Amino acid sequence: MSAVEQRLAARIRDIPDFPRAGVTFKDITPLLGDAGLLREAVDGLAEPYEFAGITKVLGVEARGFILAAPVALVLGAGFVPVRKVGKLPWQVEKADYALEYGTDVLEIHRDAVAAGERVLIVDDVLATGGTAAATVRLAATLGGEVAGLSFLIELTFLGGRAAVADRPVTSLVSY
Repeated sequence: MSAVEQRLAARIRDIPDFPRAGVTFKDITPLLGDAGLLREAVDGLAEPYEFAGITKVLGVEARGFILAAPVALVLGAGFVPVRKVGKLPWQVEKADYALEYGTDVLEIHRDAVAAGERVLIVDDVLATGGTAAATVRLAATLGGEVAGLSFLIELTFLGGRAAVADRPVTSLVSY
């Protein structure tokens, strides 16, 4: 484990049986409350894509928003929220997905990504890969080219990379 990974991991706490029995939630709020570590996390998520020509950073609701917006600023790109169903006020594209404890739907505004734009998808956790794969599908539906995906945390035992195996994936802390 690198020194950066150790510093970040030390500020991520486990919450057992949340949001349901058998799930261990990775609480990133202690990390977010430390300005220096938040800067390290944002820089670590952005750095592999610094010269990738990213024009849009897609952040997945809700904790992905917190990380994706500053990553977009670092990369000089726009920020696009990818939200749960019913929360966007304009015309949307939808994608269903499965997660480790249920199913859900993600939406994106139809005009959020133009054909040919290079996008980076940012979220807090890569678990089973359902959310990531749905977000890739949404970007592709709009004509975007997904340059990669960046995650603060990867739960490697859930095999989420397989869902986006054809895309570059960056994760800062692995469990």
